[in-house]
Amino acid sequence: MIKRILYILILSGSTLLQANADEGMWMLTDLKQQNAVAMMELGLEIPIDQVYNPNGISLKDAVVHFGGGCTGEVISSEGLVLTNHHCGYGAIQQHSSVEHDYLTYGFWAMNRNEELPCKDLTITFIDRILDVTAYVNEQLTKDEDPNGTNYLSPKYLETVADRFAKKENIEITPATKLELKAFYGGNKYYLFIKTVYSDIRMVGAPPSSIGKFGADTDNWMWPRHTGDFSIFRIYADKNGKPASYSKDNVPLKVKKHLTISLAGIQEGDFAFVMGFPGRNWRYMISDEVEERMQTTNFMRHHVREARQEVLMEQMQKDPAVRIHYASKYASSANYWKNAIGMNEGLVRLKVLDTKKQQQEQLLAKGREKGNDSYQKAFDEIRSIVAHRKDAMYHQQALNEALVTALDFMKIPSTSALQEALHKKDKVQIAEAKAKLQEEAKKYFESVPYPQVENLVGKRMLATYAGYIPAQQRISIFNVINDRFKGNTDAFVDACFRYSIFGSEANFNKFIAKPSEKVLEGDWMILFKNSITNGLYQTALAMKDANQNYDAAHKVWVKGMMDLKLEQGKPIYPDANSTLRLTYGKVASYEPSDGVVYEYYTTLKGAMEKEDPANWEFVVPEKLKSLYTAKDFGRYAMKNGEMPVCFIIDTDNTGGNSGSPVFNSKGELIGTGFDRNYEGLTGDIAFRPSSQRAACVDIRYTLFIIEKYAGASHLINELTIKE
Repeated sequence: MIKRILYILILSGSTLLQANADEGMWMLTDLKQQNAVAMMELGLEIPIDQVYNPNGISLKDAVVHFGGGCTGEVISSEGLVLTNHHCGYGAIQQHSSVEHDYLTYGFWAMNRNEELPCKDLTITFIDRILDVTAYVNEQLTKDEDPNGTNYLSPKYLETVADRFAKKENIEITPATKLELKAFYGGNKYYLFIKTVYSDIRMVGAPPSSIGKFGADTDNWMWPRHTGDFSIFRIYADKNGKPASYSKDNVPLKVKKHLTISLAGIQEGDFAFVMGFPGRNWRYMISDEVEERMQTTNFMRHHVREARQEVLMEQMQKDPAVRIHYASKYASSANYWKNAIGMNEGLVRLKVLDTKKQQQEQLLAKGREKGNDSYQKAFDEIRSIVAHRKDAMYHQQALNEALVTALDFMKIPSTSALQEALHKKDKVQIAEAKAKLQEEAKKYFESVPYPQVENLVGKRMLATYAGYIPAQQRISIFNVINDRFKGNTDAFVDACFRYSIFGSEANFNKFIAKPSEKVLEGDWMILFKNSITNGLYQTALAMKDANQNYDAAHKVWVKGMMDLKLEQGKPIYPDANSTLRLTYGKVASYEPSDGVVYEYYTTLKGAMEKEDPANWEFVVPEKLKSLYTAKDFGRYAMKNGEMPVCFIIDTDNTGGNSGSPVFNSKGELIGTGFDRNYEGLTGDIAFRPSSQRAACVDIRYTLFIIEKYAGASHLINELTIKE
């Protein structure tokens, strides 16, 4: 009975946790009851209501979801938003060309008229966060649920969110988005009421030699010397309401922007981070960890590595190719290295052993109390993992090698035209032709370098075949074996030579006189259909295996929460791209015996790493001049050095990129951008002794803006505390 009461209390946010717990991605709604004391004891100097206040303005109101995959922070009263360079990378690339290479040389709008609108980029504010667990549970008991899956179904929860909004008379505008999500495996529910702005303009970005300094070599590593930041501005209509792009729109007058501190950081200083961590899996059993290592991480490592070799070779040959593929390459390389580091860390830190010990503790607790629900859930999950092993492995191979890697497989659908041709319906044929011509135009614009696509296709198809046994491969291999004698390169060449999507000339010739027979035998269309069918077959196998997973996982999570609570350990939901807070301190660390990594880096380190012959470590001449002259202005440390980055022991993951880092007074001191290699196991098991979040020191950001870019007008917008 006591244990059940404690469990209910923790779900409602009661103060039961140890004051020194740095682990955790905490819900803002629980801070006052659950974390305030611990944060104060660690060094927080402001009332918790200034961090999050459900009934007023707080720091939360200056933290935004940037583009759906990163975090940003509002740093001026006129809608200026700071995020990472890699978060803004797609927008920077979007505006770049050989003539205006903003990736290489950077971009700075010297007035509002020069700020560049970013197509399809959004910035989202979280207006309210509501605990609606009771309401959702009430609806679950009322609604029909033949499959027993409503409690985790996004579609069902969307319906419940709409019901709740109507019941509570929540104002809904065209820019309002309701997001109802399950937490703790479906034991609790929160509703996020959001406002989305779609007129976002690029304001400033350093050259990649600053914003991406160290590139793949330094990615996920410490020490870092990277100015990983970019700046955007939110625009709204004249009434301050979200609106599509218009030249008449004006900078948004925000309700909260951050104060920036130039006081700097010291070892042991309290720090906290707010942001939108994407995913982690702290409640996995050991079998699931092994599965992750052998499927997702394995394929990300080896397949992406093969693709990146091809892309890099072509990107280095042609500036236009480099610009086109820059964002795709960076996105691929990011989690390629993450997968390598995670697998290495899971082995090095013996995470499987730790998981097995935790599992046995819970199973023993169940046996002791005569409760076999945990054992049943555990056995069910193990059985599911074993059952889906081959399908999971194949699915990951398909996704990595033939879906995300092959842009030329994004060819438009020809099914409408094929059906019309089969019916010989002239009206339908004309309509389908017009639609296909429109979509084909977009497709060919998206793949301007077919010669690169050809090379990537050859490497990826051969890589896929190398990992999947012949009898399990997708059906296109029947064609490859029969018509091309098993030569995958010859098949890819045939795709580009003969397919209607192999070239614009091929397409134009076909569309002038479309034929059902041509579509039925088109190599690229057959290839895409084969991939689609392969994904369907693996998904079907996975669905069968996963049928009882969610129910078992819910029971297992509840058991682990109960166990941790009894042990006085922190309890929090897995990350799911919702707004969270994590806190800790500025802290150096020892990755191995005899090696100590300091908590900060300086510009001196960038100069030491400089290698003009290596594109990853080129230092711009102006930056070298500023360094030589020690022209750091008010941004230098007390010893005269120019700070660049620092590390904190907070609990971050993907999605925290761009997150504001606050000091004990709630002032902005940096921007989170990465984690360290030794801490990449953190998505599965948090180790405070080795896990660190890498942050750009705000003083370096301001130094680059003012001294390097000469954009003092942006500095004048900011609220800066010396």
